[in-house]
Amino acid sequence: MEYLLTKEEVYKALEKVLDPELGVDVVNLGLIYDVLVNEDNSVHIKMTLTTPGCPLHDTLINGVKTAVQCLPTVTKVDVDLVWEPEWTPEKMSPKIRDMFM
Repeated sequence: MEYLLTKEEVYKALEKVLDPELGVDVVNLGLIYDVLVNEDNSVHIKMTLTTPGCPLHDTLINGVKTAVQCLPTVTKVDVDLVWEPEWTPEKMSPKIRDMFM
């Protein structure tokens, strides 16, 4: 039986990707909207950035791809960058939101 990757494993890997400006991982920052793991262990990630003009666009996208590609059995990683719904501070995890407020 082949090993099937789980969404939880992907989210755990994504928690290692930090926004360099804020020092907060992309999951707790609320940038990851959805993760889909297919039967062939390819992964599709829907994410956003805090602003369309984010100067760290390439850094964050490449960090997400690299973190997930490092998981065993991952065959492919696609990142879909979306702007709807718009990111707001309310998307941060409560623990992180409390740090900034």
